Amino acid sequence: MQALQNIFTYLSSLNVMDLSATASTSFLLVAAAEIGDKSQLVCMTLAARHRALPVLLGAVASFAFLNSLAVIFGVAIASWFPAYIVSATVAILFAVFGLDSLSVNEEGDDEEVLEKSGHNLFFTTFLLITVAEFGDKTQLAVVALSSTALPIAVWIGATCALILTSTLGVIAGRTILQKCPLSLLHKISGLIFLVLAILAAYNSYLSYMLTTQLI
Repeated sequence: MQALQNIFTYLSSLNVMDLSATASTSFLLVAAAEIGDKSQLVCMTLAARHRALPVLLGAVASFAFLNSLAVIFGVAIASWFPAYIVSATVAILFAVFGLDSLSVNEEGDDEEVLEKSGHNLFFTTFLLITVAEFGDKTQLAVVALSSTALPIAVWIGATCALILTSTLGVIAGRTILQKCPLSLLHKISGLIFLVLAILAAYNSYLSYMLTTQLI
């Protein structure tokens, strides 16, 4: 009970506007990056041959676990390094992710996803996605965001985005992929990453100037 009270106290102390803005940014960034990604293709493949609900629940559990690790690591980084170094690193990461997304060609969009079967679809999906997404650019993006913004808001936004993309993959992923080329989705994702890279670089500059003035 004490743990729950501490959680409620922490949540009530947060600024609603900051929480909403950070969660929205995290949601849009992760959703754009994950549409058509390998985790969604895993959900599509498993749901095509097995019951959809265990696949979806396994995917949600996996993403909640991965995002928790990413947020914890991001908070640790923020406490170890000066703000301008963290922001500069975030800018570099986002720029790399953006350029990588823009360079994806259509031939690489339809990568083969291995099908896995088993009586326990929940754990099958959980293990598949955890292994596939561990250290992926989306998880690194969550780490980066958590080091410069409200961690709980980043987690909420990223997890909700991944629930959405997993649901689309299970229910209507194939239809979406047929109507909208993955190459276009990758380009949109790349542009979002580059815009965030510019904003992070600007924040790094401001933090550096503030630090030098205080010395």
